[in-house]
Amino acid sequence: MEKNIDMSKKKFGKFSLWGLGGLTIIDKYILKRYLATFVVMLLLFIPIGIVVDVSEKINKLLENKVPFLEIAFYYYNFTIYFANSLFPIFLFLSVIWFTSKLANDTEIIAILSSGISFTRFLRPYIIGASIVSVVVLLMGFFVVPAASEGFNNFRYTYLKGGGKEAMRGNNTDVYRQISDTEFIYVNSFNTESKTAFYFTLEKFNKEKLVHKITATRIKWNPKEKNYTMYDYTKRTVGELGDKIEKAPEKIARFNFDLEDLTPVIYIAETLSLGKLNAFIKKERERGSSNINVYLVVLYKKYSVPVSAFILTIIAVAVSSMKRRGGMGTNLAIGIALAFAFVFFDKIFGVLAEKSTIPPFLAVWLPNIAFGILAIYLLRNAKR
Repeated sequence: MEKNIDMSKKKFGKFSLWGLGGLTIIDKYILKRYLATFVVMLLLFIPIGIVVDVSEKINKLLENKVPFLEIAFYYYNFTIYFANSLFPIFLFLSVIWFTSKLANDTEIIAILSSGISFTRFLRPYIIGASIVSVVVLLMGFFVVPAASEGFNNFRYTYLKGGGKEAMRGNNTDVYRQISDTEFIYVNSFNTESKTAFYFTLEKFNKEKLVHKITATRIKWNPKEKNYTMYDYTKRTVGELGDKIEKAPEKIARFNFDLEDLTPVIYIAETLSLGKLNAFIKKERERGSSNINVYLVVLYKKYSVPVSAFILTIIAVAVSSMKRRGGMGTNLAIGIALAFAFVFFDKIFGVLAEKSTIPPFLAVWLPNIAFGILAIYLLRNAKR
């Protein structure tokens, strides 16, 4: 064993097996390459993404006379949004790239020949994946939501047809449960004027109607924090007969926000973890039809950071052995696997939103499938 270590030192002089702080010099070398290559990959591809995006949108930006500061802020948000969305690809390719280079330079052979097991060789990779995962997790909780809000608001305000109205998706025939006993319906809703048309509120007690309020129009008053109803009618159901109350205008307070009737279609992406959990709880109580969309966003905040470990193991297993095609073969395999992961991640996310597949299962299926692949490839690599 000592003879192998000495030979490794002679052949690979820049490495010494033991370092300070629990990490060997080899560990520190690989960890440094892991993080540095990942950062370089981000710095290479993000400007390319910005250039492509500018070339696609330059005409609309000029037509709408968008202020420069808003454009600059948009591309700041775009950078965070883009990096978060494609981080699995960037991480996978960066690990493939520098590990293939280590293999081509026979550095991995020298390391393993010195008596280090393949599992022990993975240690700095796992540490690097842990660092990246924690950063991605915290960004997903606190930084990405604000960037997503700015990114999507800009797109719907200046770049998409329909403008701010399109943010709300379908604003017609909105039916919501606002409490255990109260249900509301509006025929249509205008987000700019904060006005809903043909409003109905029904209150029940053990499936028996207590009263019903209708109005041809209801408007939210932000200063007073109340509502004005026009052509107001209230029918209270009684044992001996119904009581009818009418008025041209009626001011009242309700325990719902008119904008909550049709939240922006990307609302879940813009909320921090605490607010997202509270929002999902409220929407679940209301019987929202979009609850699966919101759950997919919540579960992905946890599943995406975990994918860093899975993709790192796959990348090391694929690229740690020297191949005839060299680095090009490893990169081709890496690109195919990385895009396959992102493809399945998107497909199962859409299936969870549009079908009966449980959101939790759909979000975690790509990680489970590629986790099994990682175990298989790791076992083969050890041989």
